[in-house]
Amino acid sequence: MNLPSFLNIVITSFFQLWSLVGVLIAVGFTLGIIERYAHSYLTKTFGQKKGVLLTAWIGTPIHEIGHLLMCFIWGHRVTKVKLLQLNPTNGVLGYVEHQYNQTSMYQQIGLFFIGLGPIFSGIGSLVLGMYFMLPNMFEKLTHYILYEISLEETTVVGIVAETLSFLFKNFFTIDNLINPMFWLYIILSICISSHIALSRSDIEGASRGLFALFIALLMFNFVAIFLGIDSQHMIAKITAYNLYVLAFSSIALLFSLVTLLFSYLIYRW
Repeated sequence: MNLPSFLNIVITSFFQLWSLVGVLIAVGFTLGIIERYAHSYLTKTFGQKKGVLLTAWIGTPIHEIGHLLMCFIWGHRVTKVKLLQLNPTNGVLGYVEHQYNQTSMYQQIGLFFIGLGPIFSGIGSLVLGMYFMLPNMFEKLTHYILYEISLEETTVVGIVAETLSFLFKNFFTIDNLINPMFWLYIILSICISSHIALSRSDIEGASRGLFALFIALLMFNFVAIFLGIDSQHMIAKITAYNLYVLAFSSIALLFSLVTLLFSYLIYRW
């Protein structure tokens, strides 16, 4: 194999990596920025401890459960778990300690998904809460996602913008505003979305797994060439899930923005 062919495989693998997990990384990065500003306003208003604990009582356990579930899925051995500690000496509200076989490519790739676990558990909790507490809204949203938007016809930014617009129009209705379950869902969603963003240690762990995932894609593409397999077509089929990630992530983005707005108004008031 000559150098141009090798470089082409490397570049192809890089773009495949981005198409597979780029949306997750972008969502995590965006939520992190919003959360950072919201927490800064809350801590300026209530102090460092009270400002964080206002939302940590449910947000932090769900954050850590995301790490925990991904550890089980990717075969890591969990050694210690703390879903919530109210008086941390080091500022860490919760943690999951785990070990893995460093010779296992599968478990190395798992580091990426373990690091991003809070995104899955956070968004999953928001969707599940809507299913049980606001079933009519859940039905409208899933119908909209399944039948009215398309990743092929709409840009990434367009999907998020359209879904946010749909949520605003259908969420804050008169029927919902007079429904007590709506307000309970609002409170829970603000707490959850305030703690979806990844910590520095989460990002460091995920970055190691991301490199392992890139190496796995590189090896897959080399094998695919020798076997005459169209790896691009296979990856394209898998990346169809990005549509659902983007759409359901919009719920987390919505409540992160609501949290930012409330925290700013409280700070200014």
